[in-house]
Amino acid sequence: MLHLLPLSTLLLLRAVLATPSPPPAARPLPLLIWHGLGDNYAADGLHTVGDLAIDVNPGTFVYYIRLDESPDSDKTATFFGNLTEQIASVCADLAAHPILSSAPGVNALGFSQGGQFLRGFIERCNVPPVKNLVTFGSQHNGISKYQICGASDWLCKTYIGLLKANTWGAWVQSHLVPAQYFRATNDTTGEPTDDYLEYSNFLADVNNEREEKNATYKENLASLDKFVMYVFEEDTTVIPKESGWFAQVNASSGEVTALRNRTIYKEDWIGLRQLDEKGALEFKTTAGGHMRLSDEVLTEVFEGYFSPAKGSWEGPKKESQEQLEL
Repeated sequence: MLHLLPLSTLLLLRAVLATPSPPPAARPLPLLIWHGLGDNYAADGLHTVGDLAIDVNPGTFVYYIRLDESPDSDKTATFFGNLTEQIASVCADLAAHPILSSAPGVNALGFSQGGQFLRGFIERCNVPPVKNLVTFGSQHNGISKYQICGASDWLCKTYIGLLKANTWGAWVQSHLVPAQYFRATNDTTGEPTDDYLEYSNFLADVNNEREEKNATYKENLASLDKFVMYVFEEDTTVIPKESGWFAQVNASSGEVTALRNRTIYKEDWIGLRQLDEKGALEFKTTAGGHMRLSDEVLTEVFEGYFSPAKGSWEGPKKESQEQLEL
C-alpha cells in the first residue's frame, strides 16, 4: 500500500530544498613572509609572526618563503647565491603551490632584504598576484655600506670580507647576495656610478635604473592595492636607513633626497608615482633598531592591511591547509 506524506511535511521539505546553502565563510588572503639576512624560513621567531597573523585574522594560510627545504641551507642562501636565479626559483615554487596557485591573490610581508626580494617577485612574475605588500627595514634603494652583521655572526662577517674585496666583480655579483643590492653613488652628485649601473645583478634592474626600462615591472608593481614601507627610527644596520623609503642619501653631505623628488618617481620607472596618486603608497616609521618589532606594530599591520576586509577568498579545505602549512 502506498503511504503519502502529509501536506505539511511536503511543504517543509520543499522549503528546505529550495533554501540555498550558505556561502563558505570568507578567509583572509594567504600571506607570504620572506625573512631577512641570516634567518631561515623555519626559525621560531618567524613562525611567531605567522602565528600572530593567524590569531589576528583567523583562517590565514601563511607560507614562509624558502630557497631550500633545509633550514641551514636556506640561511646560507641569504648570503650566498644569484638573486636572479633565486627569485626565479621562488616564482616557480609559488606558481605551482597547490593552495597559493588557486588563490585570487595573496598578501606579502617582507623583513629587511626579504622586502626588496618580494618586490622583485612582484615585478618579475607576480603569480599568484600580490595585493598588499608591507616591508620592514628593507633596502629598496640599496645600501652604501656593508654594516649588516651581528657582533657574533661570523658567517656573515666572512661573506662581508669577500664583498668588500671586489663588489663589482662578476663572481661577487653572481654569488654574494648583499653585493647585489649594494648601490654606489658619486660623492658630489649623489647619482649612481657607472659601475653600479653596468654590473649590478639585481637592484639596478628591479629599480629600472638603466636606460632601457622594463614596462612589466612598472605594470606589476602599480597593480598593488597597498605598498607600505616601514623604516626603523634607530636603524644603524641598514645604511642609509632611508633606503627603506626609496630615498637617496648623498654619502658626502648626508643630504637626503626624498622619493617624490627623485627621477625614479617623477618619470615613474617602476610605478611608485602611480601607486602614490591612487593613495596606495604609505611611508611609516617604527621605534627601535633594525628588526626590533613589537606585537603591537605587527597587529596593526595585520588588522590594517591583511584583514578579510582588504581581500578574501573561500580558501582551501581545512585538511589541505593543515597538510601543507609548515
